[in-house]
Amino acid sequence: MQKTLAVLAAGIGSRYGGLKQMDPIGPSGEFIIDYSVYDAIRAGFNRVAFIIRHDIEEAFKTTIGARVADSIEVVYTFQELKDLPEGIVAPPDRTKPWGTVQAVLTCSTVLDSPFAVINADDFYGRESYSVLSRFLDRAGRKKDGYAMVGFRLSNTLSEHGSVTRGLCQSAANQRLEAIVETSGIVCEGGQVYFADATGSKHSLSGDQLVSMNMWGFTPSIFKPLGEEFRVFLQSHAQELKSELVIPTAVGSLITKGQASVRVLSTSSKWFGITYPNDKDGVIAGIRQLIAQGEYPSSLWRK
Repeated sequence: MQKTLAVLAAGIGSRYGGLKQMDPIGPSGEFIIDYSVYDAIRAGFNRVAFIIRHDIEEAFKTTIGARVADSIEVVYTFQELKDLPEGIVAPPDRTKPWGTVQAVLTCSTVLDSPFAVINADDFYGRESYSVLSRFLDRAGRKKDGYAMVGFRLSNTLSEHGSVTRGLCQSAANQRLEAIVETSGIVCEGGQVYFADATGSKHSLSGDQLVSMNMWGFTPSIFKPLGEEFRVFLQSHAQELKSELVIPTAVGSLITKGQASVRVLSTSSKWFGITYPNDKDGVIAGIRQLIAQGEYPSSLWRK
């Protein structure tokens, strides 16, 4: 069965000021995205779909695309500002695309089997891909069913400032009921908490599962996601910055009874660069995993 890793990379050039300025975090110049593809291959994924923009196409293909192409089938889709449903026109002053739902919808013409969705610049860990791959094997046989990988909150915090995380609410059967975006989460003196709008502090155990935008879908998701995107645009098409993101759209589908999402837990530690000082910690974390034999010192050595 074909399983595809869809990588949300259309915003990568904007965040890093161009692909050539992306900071390597591996000893042989690897980016986080290299480790994601490597882990996906080990978990049984046999195709990767990079969702990019046309203006970064050449740079992306000659760097990231070229070095993974010998190890996995690669396809590309393109997220563009003006790629909207018929009858809807973007405002002339808008400069950015419409969020991760629009990005996923670009894959509808190239994906006809189960697939995962991840952020390009988040490190999710080997186990996360394994649990998601096993779920997609089952989902492929059923032709339906979705999943979200939930990370322990304590494994996603930054030592250098507060973070915003989507706290997952799930039922006893591990079905996702809601994702509550919670900002200002910090860990100080071993205590995890967030402050609400009044300044009151609320303690968190750190064991809560949070969404880091790692999803498992079948192609049946495209139609309801497309409908959510159209409804969103009917109210927000003339706004300059509004976006429809996957957690919001999936949450709406769950509320309407149009989607059922299983929460898959992982003990993997998430790495990401929220603050500039986080980079050293990511590099150290990768080096530790290499020392433990989790990764070779050069992922794509010929």
